Amino acid sequence: MSHTVGVRQAQKQQSRRALLDAGLHLLVDQNLASLGVREVTREAGLSPAAFYRHFPDLAALGVALVEESLASLHVMIRSVLAEAGDAEELIDRAVEVIERHVREHRAHVRFLARERHGGVRQVREAIAAELGRFAAEVGTALESQPGSRGWSEQDLRMLAELYVDHMVSTAAAFLEALETDPGRERRIAATARLQLRLISLGRAHWQGS
Repeated sequence: MSHTVGVRQAQKQQSRRALLDAGLHLLVDQNLASLGVREVTREAGLSPAAFYRHFPDLAALGVALVEESLASLHVMIRSVLAEAGDAEELIDRAVEVIERHVREHRAHVRFLARERHGGVRQVREAIAAELGRFAAEVGTALESQPGSRGWSEQDLRMLAELYVDHMVSTAAAFLEALETDPGRERRIAATARLQLRLISLGRAHWQGS
């Protein structure tokens, strides 16, 4: 009996994975609001009934893609913040991590960039909520750094949100360069480093709000 349950669970996970992959593939050329359940299931090789066993609607599939799209980036950025090194080293590593993430997860980054201000409210809210949680994590990491001594919780949150917004805009710029003008990647990386240095310099001289 346990073997049968295990097989069914594996099949269920496989079906869900197929639906997520199909949705992500179709969203390369369109936004979620224009997508249909039948398109997704046809791409996944499943029936519409199979879709509704996993998701109540396409918005729920989009929310699942949001969580998946940001999960690996959370891990990588947390690892950068946890590393030792001076500000210059951390800045260089952060930009390298973002560029590598865009190369390895291009479809996910494209999805987030398009849907962050897209037509599906649940997905917009999910992206905002995930980025908010990300900013909270970054703020916690910043709080433990010597440069944050004496900072208020409000100011730490503001700084964390500034870093997260910069990360998102840099990822979008890398994505656009990869798809339209690969030669711009170095210039984007150089600009991102300069912007982070400017934020770091402002942080060092901030007197509090």
